[in-house]
Amino acid sequence: MPTSSASTTDSARSGGGVQSLERAFDLLERMADAGGEVGLSELSASSGLPLPTIHRLMRTLVVCGYVRQQSNRRYALGPRLIRLGESASRLLGTWARPHLARLVEETGETANMALLDGDEIVYVAQVPSKHSMRMFTEVGRRVLPHSTGVGKALLANVPDAEVRALLGRTGMPAATERTITTPEGFLDALAEVRRLGYAVDDNEQEVGVRCLAVSVPDSPTAAAISISGPAGRVTEAAVEKIVPVLQQVAVELSEALVSSGA
Repeated sequence: MPTSSASTTDSARSGGGVQSLERAFDLLERMADAGGEVGLSELSASSGLPLPTIHRLMRTLVVCGYVRQQSNRRYALGPRLIRLGESASRLLGTWARPHLARLVEETGETANMALLDGDEIVYVAQVPSKHSMRMFTEVGRRVLPHSTGVGKALLANVPDAEVRALLGRTGMPAATERTITTPEGFLDALAEVRRLGYAVDDNEQEVGVRCLAVSVPDSPTAAAISISGPAGRVTEAAVEKIVPVLQQVAVELSEALVSSGA
C-alpha cells in the first residue's frame, strides 16, 4: 500500500518532531509578532506555506480556541492562550527566583525579572532587598519600556524601525522629569546599552531610584533581569561591581532555562 507523503512528513521528521505542530506554533508566533489581526495571505507570504495548508492549520487553531476569526475574516490570537501565557510566566518566575536571590545576596539590592509582552514590560519575578529602605515592584505589574532599564535592555537589539513603531503605538509619557520622551533620545539610549553591555534607568521611572539591567542571552523568550535601589546606594562606583554580577547571573539563568526546555 502506498504511503501518503503528507502523513510521512507530519508524523516523522529528522528530529522526531511533528511538522504540522511546528507549523502551527510558527503561525502563532508570527501572529504575535504582527501584534494584531492578520490575513491568510499575509501568513502565507511570511511563512512560505501554501494557502490550503495555512487554512487547514488556522481552522484547527480556531476550533481549539487558540485563534479567533474576526468578522472581517482576518485572524487574531485567541483567549485560550492567555491562561497558557500566565502559567508559563509564573513558571518562568519560579525558575528565575534562585538566580535573583543570588543577585540580592551579592548586590544588596532588589532583583527583578521582566519580559516584553506585546508593547509592554511585565514583571514576572522579584526577590526583595534585605535593606529596610528598598524598592518594590509588584509581580505582574506592566509598564511602558521607554522609562525602564529592563525595557532598554530588551529593546537594545530590536531594529530601530520596530522600536519606532512600538513607541508610536505606546507614546512616551514622562514618569519623571528624567524620562526620555523622544524616539531619537530613546534610540540613542539603546545605542549606549549596546556599547556598554547594560542598561540604566536613572530616576526615569521613579524619582530617587536607579536600576541596572541586562538581557538574558539566548533566552527562549525575550527576558531581562535587573537590580533596583535608592540612587544613593546604586552609585557610579557601585555600578562597576554590580554589572559583572548581573551579566554572570544572566548567563547562568539562560543556561538554566535552556536546559529546562523553557
